[in-house]
Amino acid sequence: MIRAIYPGSFDPVTLGHLDIIGRAAKTVDELIVGVLNNGGKTPMFSIDERVSMLEEVTAGIPNIKVMSFSGLLVDFAKQTGATTIVRGLRAISDFEYELQMAQTNRKMYPLVDTMFLATSLEYSYLSSTIVKEVAFFGGDIREFVPESVVLKVQERVQPVIQKDKKSGQI
Repeated sequence: MIRAIYPGSFDPVTLGHLDIIGRAAKTVDELIVGVLNNGGKTPMFSIDERVSMLEEVTAGIPNIKVMSFSGLLVDFAKQTGATTIVRGLRAISDFEYELQMAQTNRKMYPLVDTMFLATSLEYSYLSSTIVKEVAFFGGDIREFVPESVVLKVQERVQPVIQKDKKSGQI
């Protein structure tokens, strides 16, 4: 059985993430979407909210499991019995960093390999950071994230937008 992990912060999950998830799920027996709890960052959504959003938008894919983790990805791979790490590549600039990480992970845990999937052209520009920036400036994010996520992002940024309007910063 091939068990793989697709790790990320997914803050929020984008259509680009879902593209990689769907394609990766077709190549493995089980795909664990590993939601990173990174204490060094202040996410828009809590770890539980991100897990919940991912469970909702991947509910139709039978071989998906969504789990949170913190610490080293290789330790999470060992815990779950995963032997493959899935990484999406948007541009050539992603490759150098991702290759270094793949080699480091392989050195630390020789039983794990990394599978790179080129992001579909229609999502090659897309990131969670871009989604948040567009949302914070009141832009339409419906082409970037699933509909259920649009509402959650809008609810999260609306108080910030209202506060900025009152202070005259928008």
